[in-house]
Amino acid sequence: MSGEVYTLVRYRLDRAFETLAEARLLLDEGHTHTFVNRLYYACFYAVSALLLLRDKSSSKHSGIRACFHQEFVKSGLLGRELGQLYDRLFDNRQKADYADLVIFLSEEVGPWLADAAVFVQTLADIASQEMFELNPPQS
Repeated sequence: MSGEVYTLVRYRLDRAFETLAEARLLLDEGHTHTFVNRLYYACFYAVSALLLLRDKSSSKHSGIRACFHQEFVKSGLLGRELGQLYDRLFDNRQKADYADLVIFLSEEVGPWLADAAVFVQTLADIASQEMFELNPPQS
């Protein structure tokens, strides 16, 4: 794996964790629409980092989503529940950003933060393992 790919993967994973922290702040302030957006993007950054390690990408969010399901959920590397979470966040981010008259209650969406944190950490762990396997330390 080239140094540039490694750097980009690390950057995207860092962005995923940073975006989770942003989401937490937004929820605390009652900004639920933007909170939902940030949760999705935290997961999106983690997914795009992991796909990059497999030389997969797309210019569209729907393409990233399809690649994620193909490479990780359908293959059995990740459980269906993580695929369903990513889909739920994708759909709700669309509603939060583009739909009118949508209301997200803090009590309803707040628990999604812990789910998204597990998602991001799980993908970061897989990415770290794959980077290690692709580029083991020299003895």
